[in-house]
Amino acid sequence: MIIHMEHHIQAPIDAADAGKLKSGDYVYISGTIYTARDAAHKRIQEELEKGKPLPFDMAHNVIYYMGPSPAREGRPIGSAGPTTASRMDKYAPALLDLGLAGMIGKGKRSDAVKEAIVRNGAVYFAAVGGAGALLSRSILSSEIIAYDDLGTEAIRKLEVKDFPVIVVIDSEGNNLYETAIRDYCMEELLQ
Repeated sequence: MIIHMEHHIQAPIDAADAGKLKSGDYVYISGTIYTARDAAHKRIQEELEKGKPLPFDMAHNVIYYMGPSPAREGRPIGSAGPTTASRMDKYAPALLDLGLAGMIGKGKRSDAVKEAIVRNGAVYFAAVGGAGALLSRSILSSEIIAYDDLGTEAIRKLEVKDFPVIVVIDSEGNNLYETAIRDYCMEELLQ
C-alpha cells in the first residue's frame, strides 16, 4: 500500500521543496503563482524567440493553466478551475529549462514535458476539474500583469492561501496517472 503525504508549501518553490514532493501527495500552496493558458504561452514563446524579456521570471515560479470567469462583487476572481495541460505541452519544456518549478492543470502530459520536469527538478500538479468555484476560495488576490488584450487568457499574478493540488508528476518522473492504474490492477489481482 502506498502512503501519500500532505504538504504545505510556499510559492515560489525552491528545489528542496520540489524534491520532497512525491507523486500522489496532497499539497496546499500559499504565496504567489501565475496564470497562463494557450494564447499567453504562444505569446511568451514569441517573446523568447525575439529575445525580449518575459512578463515574469520563470525561476522557481508556478504557472496555473487557468482562465477565470469574471469576479463576483466582493471577490478577487470568479470561478478558477484548471484547463487541460496538454495544450501547453509544446511550450512547457522551454519554460521548465528557464527554471519554472511547477505547473498546475488537469490531464496527462507528453513525454517531452515529463523529461523536462525530471531534467529541471520540477513538479506537475493537478487541480480538481469542475471545482473552479471552490478553488477560487483559495485565491486572495488577482492582478493582470501582461497581455491584457487576451481577456481571460491574460497573465495574472495570484496570491493564494492553501490552494489544493495533487502531485501528478514528481521531480523523479513518477507519474500518478500511470502508478495509480498499476496499483489498482495489483490490488484487484490480490483480491
